[in-house]
Amino acid sequence: MEASVSAAVNVSILAMSVIFTVLIILIFTIKLLVKLIPYKAPPAPPARKVSASSPSGQDDQVAAITASLAAHMGKRPDEFRIVNIQSR
Repeated sequence: MEASVSAAVNVSILAMSVIFTVLIILIFTIKLLVKLIPYKAPPAPPARKVSASSPSGQDDQVAAITASLAAHMGKRPDEFRIVNIQSR
């Protein structure tokens, strides 16, 4: 029984040393690559124009309200049009 315990300990130590050796090699490889090939941030996307008539998200709200009213009234959404929404 003692031989199997010592063999298991030896295998565990060997496995852990192999794993940590590979991890150390990966760490140094990554550090070397970072120095050789530095990260360059991509250019910022151009700013989008927002129309002054409707704030962002209001079109989605109008679409949702129109769809729910159309379903409730049993009509097609193109039969009526929401012109004004007032929030409190």
